[in-house]
Amino acid sequence: MNKKDFDILNNFNILYIEDEEDLLKHTTSVLEDFAKNIYAVKTCKDAIEILHNNHVDVIISDILLKNESGIDCLKQIRDELNLDIPAILVTAHTNKEFLMDAIELKIEKYIIKPISIKELINTLHDIFLPKLKQKEIDQANNIIKLISIVTDGKQVELINFIINNLDNENMLNYSYNNIMEHIDISKPTIIKIFKQLLDREILVKIQNGKYYFNEKNL
Repeated sequence: MNKKDFDILNNFNILYIEDEEDLLKHTTSVLEDFAKNIYAVKTCKDAIEILHNNHVDVIISDILLKNESGIDCLKQIRDELNLDIPAILVTAHTNKEFLMDAIELKIEKYIIKPISIKELINTLHDIFLPKLKQKEIDQANNIIKLISIVTDGKQVELINFIINNLDNENMLNYSYNNIMEHIDISKPTIIKIFKQLLDREILVKIQNGKYYFNEKNL
């Protein structure tokens, strides 16, 4: 079997819900070495606030939180926020009722406490790998579509730069000068290509140095 590349985890954001202070701190400190961002909270209310303001790729939640249920929290996230985010449930109990609820929610993994960090990291890898592969396929397809707009090598290089530097919310956070620091291209060429992309609403300017990439308009 090929050795797993755990570096792929640093492309993704994790929301971790756990009301045990020591466990929250310990597991968070480990996940920080792998994930792009780890949002650690103790309550469902705090988790929902994080989701309102941040992109999250997976949720790890204890089932029995203080005065509330991790399963009910996931149901609320999926129903009220309309977010279908992969989830891992953690519990000290093997109650069949919990297991049936987890199956109904299509939970990716059910981990028994004490948490095995090795099992948790392997589970995260297996959740994220298909996402990363799909992202690479989408990037390649978008590059192919965009190349039809441009005519020379420098313009193609700029297209590659745009696609490969989008964040998880399809935002490009680079000014013209920032781009020129990364690739050898003139400002007039950048302005020309950006104008074409803006006119077609493939790029939508949010503010100076911040653009939304609207792949639906390709």
